[in-house]
Amino acid sequence: MVDLISQNAVPKDRVEKSKRTAYDEPSGIDGSEPIDDGLVSDLQKVASHRKRKKERKEDNKKVEIEQEREMKNLENFLFGSLYSPTEFGKDEDEEVRQEVDDSAAMFFVDRSANSALSVYEGDVDSAETSDEEDAKQKKPVWIDEEEERTSVNIAKVNRLRKLRKEEDESVISGSAYVSRLRAHHAKLNPGTEWANLERNYHSDDEDSDDEEGYTGVEGITDILRTDEDLVVKSGPKLLPGLLEYSRLVDANAEEPSGGPINSVQFHRNTQLLLTGGLDRRLRFFQIDGKRNTKIQSIFIDDCPIRKASFLPDGSAVIVSGRRKFFYSFDLVKAKVDKIGPLTGREEKSLEVFEISPDSDTIAFLGNEGYILLVSTKTKELIGTLKLNGTVRSLAFTNDGRQLLSSGGDGQIYHWDLRTRACVHKGVDEGCINGTSLCTSPSGNLFAAGSDSGIVNVYNRDDFLGGKRKPTKTIENLTTKVDFMKFNHDAQILAICSSMKKNSLKLVHVPSFTVFSNWPPSNRTLHYPRCIDFSPHGGFMAMGNAGGKVLLYKLHHYHNS
Repeated sequence: MVDLISQNAVPKDRVEKSKRTAYDEPSGIDGSEPIDDGLVSDLQKVASHRKRKKERKEDNKKVEIEQEREMKNLENFLFGSLYSPTEFGKDEDEEVRQEVDDSAAMFFVDRSANSALSVYEGDVDSAETSDEEDAKQKKPVWIDEEEERTSVNIAKVNRLRKLRKEEDESVISGSAYVSRLRAHHAKLNPGTEWANLERNYHSDDEDSDDEEGYTGVEGITDILRTDEDLVVKSGPKLLPGLLEYSRLVDANAEEPSGGPINSVQFHRNTQLLLTGGLDRRLRFFQIDGKRNTKIQSIFIDDCPIRKASFLPDGSAVIVSGRRKFFYSFDLVKAKVDKIGPLTGREEKSLEVFEISPDSDTIAFLGNEGYILLVSTKTKELIGTLKLNGTVRSLAFTNDGRQLLSSGGDGQIYHWDLRTRACVHKGVDEGCINGTSLCTSPSGNLFAAGSDSGIVNVYNRDDFLGGKRKPTKTIENLTTKVDFMKFNHDAQILAICSSMKKNSLKLVHVPSFTVFSNWPPSNRTLHYPRCIDFSPHGGFMAMGNAGGKVLLYKLHHYHNS
């Protein structure tokens, strides 16, 4: 038995060789002799055990390497680049990116003398840049998808007409409606400069010789250039769209005129109103909105009144008609003086005139393009101005230093009253015959009307600077513009034509839009011929061809 076992025993080296063969080719695929099944299973167990042991060693080694790397990263994060000193010729930022995370270091040991930028500074700059980019690329948190599919008719609703960019524009998309509302809100409520996040601040220790140190001078110059923004406004802004007003008792209800009313004007004390018309009577009323008591009536026998006007200082009234003379009524002495004809002139009519704001000069329209300048003190002719064509309308500037004129050649002249020379001449756009001029009592606006019903509103500084395009063209009248008037704060411009019934429009000057609820729906204006506002804007009086002076209360203005 022992001999049999010894004879069948396999040598040790053969066993090892068999194990390796079984590991590589366990089933004898190449046609060699098959190995015993028990031996194969033992060899497979040994091989799998060695494999698992090898894998565990590799895993342990990887874990150790990873832990060592994490420890180095943590030390670099806390104490700087201890394990990767800066080498000459190698980019420092590239080194840091290889060893350190993207997080900014608390501090850093600068080991290079010529390094232009430290790790910490570079990280801060990159962080600031990313913050700026994020701020510029801010997007709304939520977007309403219905805005694109919604349409809004801004021409149908009165309070939305101010959002139109063109006069004939009506329907816009919902997104455009929202953007225009935001723009309008920003226009009415401008933000303060200190709240602007993109404002550039300059440190106090900057060199005073740098150019940036003088950037504030222009802002100071702009402030000192005008006092418009420094003056405290007397009241809130008038809003466009609808005008709040109410009809009062007629100003001349106690004694209506027997003919068309050609002139109405409030005295500087507000309570006194004069009316004049073709019935040759000059009347004065005390305006309170309830009774409007008549104070006095003066009959001028030989002069149907075409125009009557207070001197701005309130001391007298100038009355004229289609005569070669005019009248002056002294309010203090209650005396009427007849003046004219003017020496050296042959004009047969002095019916159109304007008085300077300083009450020193009266400018009359003369023949053949002449403008006659008369002193209010001596009532004598002190000078003349000459246009190329006929002259039909006049207007003094608010400071009284210049006189505007227009006429048959479609041009607007600016005259310097000190030198009595024309300082500027410009074409009124689209005008063939100018019929009316009016200047605003505050600011630089002036309006020019023509026989076609077109009213152009200009900025006087821009017009004198060579800009021919009007600020706004108002086309709401279709017949000749006879009369125009700004109210005391230049927020309302009244334009009228006496050739058509109810042809009186009130324009909201800041937006250059017409008030939609004027004229009144009952159409009681008749043929309007003249209009005036009280000194503080509370009353508006309108004279018509029926001999009545209609009186209205404007609720926006609390004082009359």
